[in-house]
Amino acid sequence: MSELTRLTAGDAELTINPDNGCRIESLRIAGTELLRQGERYGCFPMVPWCGRIEDGRFRDGAEVHQMPLNSPPFAIHGTGRDTVWKAARTADGDGRTAAFTYELGDPWPYAGRVTQLFELTEDGLTLSLGVETHADSFPAQAGWHPWFNRTLGEDGKEVRLDFTADWQEERGADHLPTGRRIGPTPGPWDDCFGMPGGVDVTLTWPEQLELTVTSRAEWVVIYDEQAEAVCVEPQSGPPNGLNTHPTYVTPIEPLEIAATWAWRRLGGTAP
Repeated sequence: MSELTRLTAGDAELTINPDNGCRIESLRIAGTELLRQGERYGCFPMVPWCGRIEDGRFRDGAEVHQMPLNSPPFAIHGTGRDTVWKAARTADGDGRTAAFTYELGDPWPYAGRVTQLFELTEDGLTLSLGVETHADSFPAQAGWHPWFNRTLGEDGKEVRLDFTADWQEERGADHLPTGRRIGPTPGPWDDCFGMPGGVDVTLTWPEQLELTVTSRAEWVVIYDEQAEAVCVEPQSGPPNGLNTHPTYVTPIEPLEIAATWAWRRLGGTAP
């Protein structure tokens, strides 16, 4: 068992568990927890794919690969969240930056390495993922699945989501995109949205905190159907994207994605 990794910057405290999929277990601002607690929650990396794969199968040229159906009838959210990661470095010993890696392998059919970097400041967190191949090129996706608490504290008001998307991926009865793009619809959502100018979503806990999720990625999944939490998931492609919008990792071009959470306090109850 690895030790938990804790980063601090000002009154921001980040806890990472490399043994539990290198997920963020906790993000506290002035002592207030922003993420839903629990083994399956916090914020985990989605890699080497994001969301659901139809029937767990994806095609690479003439080859069809079968992933385990960990959410039947789908394979969901990649293998990274179920993997033990190794610490790569803590930059400059400043207690604000850490990096972790894991080697791609069974059941994923290609050899490669995934690196995740965390950079904490007093008013923000930058997350980075890189996927590289050791040999053959392969399709992949990457992103993050945070579970933000719907309220901060017992007396807190419910979070409000604000964003402007160019389109919404129409969702079929099987929760997979149909391939048709439609105008954004009112929530609640378990839906993928397109933002070709980059992901930009603001979460506001009234009188407490405003947090903005930004990324150069063009897709974000919004999930707010759960009573306890809401999810804002920047990712490199839509659900089932290994089949519909794959990004190819090559020996000279890795898949790289980054996202930043920037926060500021509002008037009223801490934080």
